[in-house]
Amino acid sequence: MSDTGPDADVTETAVDAATVEVVRKYLTSAATEMQRTLIRTAYNTIIYEILDFGISLYDAETNLIADSPGLPVFLGANDYGLRKSVDHVGEQNLNPGDIVLVNYPYWSSTHTLDVLVFMPVFYDDELIGYATSRAHWLDLGAKDSGYVLDSTDIHQEGMIFPGTKVYKNGEPDEEIHDLIRFNSRIPDKVIGDLNAQVAALRTGATRLQELYEKYGTDVVESCIETIITHGERSARDAVRALPDGSWTGVDYADGIYREEDDLIRLEAEVTIDGDSFTVDFSGSSDQVDEPLNIPIGMTQSISKLCFKTVTTPDEDSNAGQYEPLDVYAPEGNLYNATYPAPTFTIWPGLLGINVIYEALAKALPEQVPASSGGDVCDIMLYGEHPETGRQFVEANNEGVGWGGSADHDGQNALMHMSETMVRNIPIEVFENKAPIEFDRLTLRQDSGGAGKHRGGLGIQRDFRFTHPVGALSIVQKTKTEGWGLAGGHPGARNVVALDLADDWHDRVEVLVDNDDLYVDEGDDDVDQGDRKYAGMFRGTFQPGEVISNRSGGGGGYGDPYERDPEAVREDVLDGYVSREAARAEYGVALTDEDEIDRDETENLRRRIDE
Repeated sequence: MSDTGPDADVTETAVDAATVEVVRKYLTSAATEMQRTLIRTAYNTIIYEILDFGISLYDAETNLIADSPGLPVFLGANDYGLRKSVDHVGEQNLNPGDIVLVNYPYWSSTHTLDVLVFMPVFYDDELIGYATSRAHWLDLGAKDSGYVLDSTDIHQEGMIFPGTKVYKNGEPDEEIHDLIRFNSRIPDKVIGDLNAQVAALRTGATRLQELYEKYGTDVVESCIETIITHGERSARDAVRALPDGSWTGVDYADGIYREEDDLIRLEAEVTIDGDSFTVDFSGSSDQVDEPLNIPIGMTQSISKLCFKTVTTPDEDSNAGQYEPLDVYAPEGNLYNATYPAPTFTIWPGLLGINVIYEALAKALPEQVPASSGGDVCDIMLYGEHPETGRQFVEANNEGVGWGGSADHDGQNALMHMSETMVRNIPIEVFENKAPIEFDRLTLRQDSGGAGKHRGGLGIQRDFRFTHPVGALSIVQKTKTEGWGLAGGHPGARNVVALDLADDWHDRVEVLVDNDDLYVDEGDDDVDQGDRKYAGMFRGTFQPGEVISNRSGGGGGYGDPYERDPEAVREDVLDGYVSREAARAEYGVALTDEDEIDRDETENLRRRIDE
């Protein structure tokens, strides 16, 4: 937290509002230029296609002054990771040209492959700030390729850097670079992505130094103080406009090899009191011996994301905006993992966003929408590419349906709230990078929760393998439904359907079994072999086998019988809702000519008071 406040004294150098705004926009532009540098120079699609990164600029006291979102949950994580790393290395040990790498999860705030790299920035031999870049690397010697789904402690999850200088005085430390190379299955891409992050940091550092050169230290730092002070004032005003009280949201993660009555509890209590806003995760499960534990930095980050959307959603981020927010989880809680708890599969952190919103929906039902599909539905492929002979790792997150709200339907097939700036990989790129063909990519009919305002639809994407390859899925919300609001229904759950040959038991390990999940028997999307419904799995797939990834839909808002029959008819014509669901869920009957059968619809919707 910064030492500034809404009534803090401004530095002695007075600056006019126009100059403050020019400096603020310059800082944001510098962060955006860092982002463009990273995208243009990165080696792997997870960075340059999916945008799995987070870029931030800080002042000398590690207060956030600008960012450029890729993966939104990385930005708050950068705040915590930078502070812990500077404390570990020691500010006095940082020199011009130094670049520090940290991926120790309890400090860096996420798993070992989300690598935070930062650079101290100097002007006239004085430390003026930090440039940071976090990006997903492909491999650092964890026990498995791609993602680790069943680790029981941190030391199975790859090489760990607690805050290590990879550049010293502007020169690479070749011994550290060799350690990285020899501990990666894909060294060229990993070193290439490190170099891309370094290029981004140098871009940000140069722009920050140019700003100081143009306006002088006193003016720039006075502007930064004004920006942060204004951010806090705006956020506190917004919190005061919210209702006071406490509300709780609860959901569950599937876990690994767990029974229905032993899922992992995710609980967030939101308390608003005057101009303070608290998120408390104490009611969640204790940390587990599965790679699903969340470092406190990520817990703070998901809370910041939700907080910002209901306070200052239209303003560029800075440290002051988060001053009214307090986040708590006791040590050893699922949301405050302690050594040596495994953290690789951080999905409960992403699911925790929906839990916070569930609590907020009780306080702000007119402002917060119903539940989204609730997961990022990741399919990852890995192995030796048959054409190049090189090792590859490629992954794709899938869009989910977003929830309906008090004034509109939910959006179809958007990325989960944790990654709203993130993209999926185009089919043409994916088929070039991995030995697969896509049989189908379509919206998932009837997946949106019924309501006066319908929930958005999820996606169905069918992967067909052309050569033997390793694959895994990361989905942690398949056992429980989302939630509708004001009488709306939840959307369809997430599921992965596997079309496998007879010997699949010897090749594929299903970590979350969904045999009990209802799927329409008329569904012929995967129509051969021994179909298996799963959440998480890892295995080797053979040519012709299929993974059908089906993401969840958003919850509906309001009584479905209050939906305009014409809107239901349009949904049927668009393929969003089947004729059967229109009748069963909405009480709307259509004629053979796709017109509304008014008499039958009236009969279906008639309420009988007893």
